[in-house]
Amino acid sequence: MSRTVAFIGLGHMGGPMAVNLVKAGHRVRGYDLSPASLKAAADAGVEPAASATEAVAGAEVVITMLPAGRQVLELYQDIVGAARPGTLFADCSTIAVADARTAHSRAVSAGMRALDAPVSGGVVGAEAATLTFMAGGGEGEFAEAEPLLAAMGRKVVHCGGAGAGQAAKICNNMILGISMIAVSEAFVLGESLGLSHQALYDVASTASGQCWALTVNCPVPGPVPTSPANRDYHPGFAAPLMAKDLGLAADAARSGGVRAELGLRTAELYAAYAAGTGAAEDFSGIVRTIRDQSGEQA
Repeated sequence: MSRTVAFIGLGHMGGPMAVNLVKAGHRVRGYDLSPASLKAAADAGVEPAASATEAVAGAEVVITMLPAGRQVLELYQDIVGAARPGTLFADCSTIAVADARTAHSRAVSAGMRALDAPVSGGVVGAEAATLTFMAGGGEGEFAEAEPLLAAMGRKVVHCGGAGAGQAAKICNNMILGISMIAVSEAFVLGESLGLSHQALYDVASTASGQCWALTVNCPVPGPVPTSPANRDYHPGFAAPLMAKDLGLAADAARSGGVRAELGLRTAELYAAYAAGTGAAEDFSGIVRTIRDQSGEQA
């Protein structure tokens, strides 16, 4: 069934996601602060709106994809009053669990319905409509949003009540960040021992070291031709975004009294990398920092 969707936030992730909704037969009105992002989406079939409030007026579902919780909460302050009562708000941004619950409450208090539905899969997944969605909210809201989310992704999981989607996302990305450090350190160790990248990959990818960071986003060029390592670490999933997600996980671990030693250390490593050479690189590029700090040539 075709729906009228407002999509706010048409950047590297949101733009392809909105376009995939258009391809699925939905009417999508989009808005972004960046004229270039708005034009790119419009060229692909998204109807451009002059403002966020214009985009949501008359929409059945409002999807947001923004960089941080502060921006989501500020936007909700502006747009919940412009939507018609009962509109479903689905936020696909990655933000703190507390911010997601505040956004949910803000929407519900204004007579709307709400869902947090962050994604995993990066720009490649957004473009190919192979994202994984982790949703938090009511059963009815999830049932309504699921066909739209499925048009943008390959896997849609209802994780629980408000904020549960964000909880699943930061836990997942803590696993990913830790595993990328582990894979990168293993390749640098292999180099020091005279082991070729291909030989290590051929063993680990079919043995107990197998993981997504190795088989999909391999941090060294060669073994996985589609990985960012073969494009000089041009992001798929940018290091600053990984640093942000790990920071959210670290904050949650500290506030919950969880002894997450590897998670906290990984957050520190990615914060330093993203603030330096990794500012415009894929998160897998941290292998070069590990190599440099090990005394090897980049």
